[in-house]
Amino acid sequence: MPISSVKAMCIVVVCLLLGERLFAHNGSIAYAYPLDKIKIDGDLSDWPKNITKYKIAIHPSSTKPQNDVDFSGFFQLGYNLGNQSLYVAFTLTDDDFVEDTSRNVKWDTQDGLEVSIDARHLLSGSGVASFMCSKTLHTINKAVYDSFAGKATWDMVEVAVTRHGNTRIYEWRFRLGNELAVGKSVGFDFHVYDKDRDGSFSWSAWGKGEAKYRNPNSLGDIVFMPAGEKLSAVSGKISWDKQQKLPGLLRLVASGNSKQWMTIEVDSLGNYAVMVPAGKYNLSLPDTYFQSAGKLYAVDTKAPITVVAKAGQKIVAPELRISSTPVPDLIPAKGVLLDFTAATPGQIDHFIETYRDYYGIPGVSLALIKDGKLIYHKTYGVSNTMTGEKVNDNTLFEAASVTKPVFAFAVERLAERGVINLDKPLYEYLPYKDIEYDDRYKLMTARHVLTHRTGFPNWRWMNKDGKLDLKFTPGTAFNYSGEGFEYLKMVVEKITGKKVEQVLQEEVIEPIGLYHTFFSKNDSLERVKANGHYDKIPSNKNLPESPGMAYSMHTEAKIFTKFMLYLLEQKGLKPKTYDTILSKHSEYNFDDWPHKPTVPTYMGMSLEIRETPLGKTFGHGGNNGDFRCRFEVYKDLKIGYVIFTNCNTSDVLLENFNKFLVEGRD
Repeated sequence: MPISSVKAMCIVVVCLLLGERLFAHNGSIAYAYPLDKIKIDGDLSDWPKNITKYKIAIHPSSTKPQNDVDFSGFFQLGYNLGNQSLYVAFTLTDDDFVEDTSRNVKWDTQDGLEVSIDARHLLSGSGVASFMCSKTLHTINKAVYDSFAGKATWDMVEVAVTRHGNTRIYEWRFRLGNELAVGKSVGFDFHVYDKDRDGSFSWSAWGKGEAKYRNPNSLGDIVFMPAGEKLSAVSGKISWDKQQKLPGLLRLVASGNSKQWMTIEVDSLGNYAVMVPAGKYNLSLPDTYFQSAGKLYAVDTKAPITVVAKAGQKIVAPELRISSTPVPDLIPAKGVLLDFTAATPGQIDHFIETYRDYYGIPGVSLALIKDGKLIYHKTYGVSNTMTGEKVNDNTLFEAASVTKPVFAFAVERLAERGVINLDKPLYEYLPYKDIEYDDRYKLMTARHVLTHRTGFPNWRWMNKDGKLDLKFTPGTAFNYSGEGFEYLKMVVEKITGKKVEQVLQEEVIEPIGLYHTFFSKNDSLERVKANGHYDKIPSNKNLPESPGMAYSMHTEAKIFTKFMLYLLEQKGLKPKTYDTILSKHSEYNFDDWPHKPTVPTYMGMSLEIRETPLGKTFGHGGNNGDFRCRFEVYKDLKIGYVIFTNCNTSDVLLENFNKFLVEGRD
């Protein structure tokens, strides 16, 4: 289990089942019919009286509405082909309407409504534009890489809000341009935010799924129907020759019209039922791989399934039977790197590409060292799944917590020259107001930071109150902490009189030759950084405004081997210092680890140490959510690897790579 950190910002992690990671949407479907001229004024008297009302019935927040008076609602929708606009009207009941007129207004400080649209609605995946509307807040979240969503502005939207007692009306018009066409579908969903004066806050939606503002998988589907056309009721069943959990979603794609596709929800018994426009459809699962009971299966339908839906009729589709076999893990009995031959690069490439396919890993940067030199380097895949831009030798990845040992190396060099004393209380260099209420913090030293014994939480925002506090007296226990590294950064800047990036330049970058490595925002990084991904969905390139010594390094595999080789050859520091770095400082608590280590594993000084049958290793992992990575060096064998990925689904690859390369099957 690699040591991990999180960015110094709140990352919304998209929680999706692996088998539903592709662009399948959430299973909710609505049907839009033509409307006469509608005026956006919050008065719905010009809407058809018999129009379908879709209930707002999903409440994903931990706080739920107490009853329909506390909060309830529905929406109705239609389109006008003449002005290429989608119209949506929300009717909400809320007995406690809250407006925030302060300067610090946020999305969660008042009542509001955020509508999310995936207008291009591509089978291969496209981006979301989300429009947040409340009394004092109008914002847009948009996928900047998407040709439609990236250009979204409030100029393409009209919205009117009215109140009548406890009833609130939101009437919207979205100009979709050429993305609105009869017989096409688009992605659509929303979150209605309900703030009450007692301080409680909840949100509700139409369909399942999180992070609708950026995740097309969490949206439902709208189908633009011809005037007066009746729907067909299609039902069917999925079965599997394994006694395992069934897939939860099924995809219908209109034959000859890939612009009209929908996602159907499947129940726990494999049954589904849906209303669809008349026509011929192909039925398939959203992905070629499916996880069940901790195993990954290659899903292969025995025969293509098609169904012909007839207007006004009930149609039973042929049963969709799944034949599946657990995928091979490709771990050999002996690691392939032990005997590097002309055939080894092909074996490595096959392993990486297979695991990329298994787990939906967009891009990889890989490098291997052996006998004191770089022996293999390669990049794989794409830096952005939507644009298809390839990863290349210049593409930089977030190194996440791999930043920590790099910063630690700089601190250790300063300590050898007497610039900082690793055992002197940090407050004597720089008092820390955020924790000065607790005198125990005055015991905290740089050594405690580098061995994760400060008592700090990993990040303060993970605490319920967002307060920085101590879990225990510094030096008495282990708790992995990014907060400690941020405090130590401030101390280093104070005692050196230099910005931390200058310190890193002088102590690490220049001596080692770790060029093309950055710690904060700049024009070069903007050009070459890969996009992170949650379940194949690109994140925006959020570049750190200031360097974070727990998480913000950006680099690539080939250049990073210089740091690995520097440590392996024990350069830049005294032998005694290296002995200290690679010795045991903290025992891990393995209670929450999904896989318990089979060899002694512990914390050195900002390095994870493992005592394997092949000798001692040192390394570190990194997890910024949408970027994950790991490096490890086998000290006695003088071999090692570093691998960077730009997604949240690469854990299994990272966990198995040392077995494939070096240690072999357990």
